[in-house]
Amino acid sequence: MPHSEQAGTAKTDSDSWDRFWSKTSPGAKPSWSKKRICKILQRYAKPDITALDAGCGSGFFSAWFLSKDCIVTSLDYSQTALEAARDVTGGRCANYINEDLVSPKKAALPKNSFDLIFSDGLFEHFEKDRQDAIFANMKVMLKSGGVIVSFVPNLWTPWTLLRPFLMPGIHEKPFTLHALEKLYARNGCEVIESGGVNVLPISLSPDSLFGARFGMLVYAVGKAV
Repeated sequence: MPHSEQAGTAKTDSDSWDRFWSKTSPGAKPSWSKKRICKILQRYAKPDITALDAGCGSGFFSAWFLSKDCIVTSLDYSQTALEAARDVTGGRCANYINEDLVSPKKAALPKNSFDLIFSDGLFEHFEKDRQDAIFANMKVMLKSGGVIVSFVPNLWTPWTLLRPFLMPGIHEKPFTLHALEKLYARNGCEVIESGGVNVLPISLSPDSLFGARFGMLVYAVGKAV
């Protein structure tokens, strides 16, 4: 889920990410959180669309997009993560890109290429100006009519207290749903859906009632305007 920042100016360096992903089991059973993310993605991940897994991590969501017959590109700053994603997907993605979304190399990002750009646990690792830079680069890659789908940790959940112990050395600043919607708005994206998931790690979690306030993650889906 997490992703790293630009070398030299990052609060989380590439070595920290490589260590994190080297200890992550890509074949682990999907969490309730991942299952609920997939339930929301199901509304947008249609066969033959082009999907970018931006900050693909261990490759779980890249593999899930492939299972929905999407044409998938996996992207991550960590080479260790990208290699894990390649293994998990069996090399079936259309492309694997080792790139920094804050300040990519010239012509490194495919322009107007994706119907859906997805990130889970990306923006919280960056300061506001870098969040905007990432969003701008996502819009460059987005097709007309495409959507950007982002999940980030919620500030108002007990998970916020636990994450520093479970992810040592990984810097992040959780969002409120309002802050995530503002990220979209100030970068010229209209939010067409938003909310929260995983209030409780059980099958009957009251996400529709309390997810936007107390869910482990908050999310937004937006179209460029």
